Amino acid sequence: MPNPACMIRAVNYELFMGEALAEARNAISVGERPNAAVAVVDEAMVARAHDRVLESDDPTAHAVIVALREAARKLGRERLADATIFTTVEPCVMCVGALLESDVAALVFALPHRTEGAAGSVIQLAQHPNLQRRIQIVSGIRRDEAQELLAGTTAMA
Repeated sequence: MPNPACMIRAVNYELFMGEALAEARNAISVGERPNAAVAVVDEAMVARAHDRVLESDDPTAHAVIVALREAARKLGRERLADATIFTTVEPCVMCVGALLESDVAALVFALPHRTEGAAGSVIQLAQHPNLQRRIQIVSGIRRDEAQELLAGTTAMA
């Protein structure tokens, strides 16, 4: 459960994580990993994405990167200081780096990534004390549902 003292603004965490989970199901249906993300600004979802690594033959086409690109394009700006990114799985180093470079305010994720997570599981890049930028983190939102999706894809492999 999120720590209410850490929350930046009133955001419907359950609703937007539900959108990320729905997008993760879309990813599974096209053979991608169940990694998905949505970008939210002022209680409005401005972008949604899932991994497109296999589809595009692009190792950088992670859900978070695709969602950031779409949000920046739709909003017409490269800085997303008022955005919260919801993702089904804790982002990797590349994705957290992109979140930091985009000035994203907050990251909400369902599941930690025990081998690649860069928002606290393996390394804490999102709130590293030596970096100029930091991202507020909330984790564990709809964790059980995300775990079921991940377990289902592992069983299919």
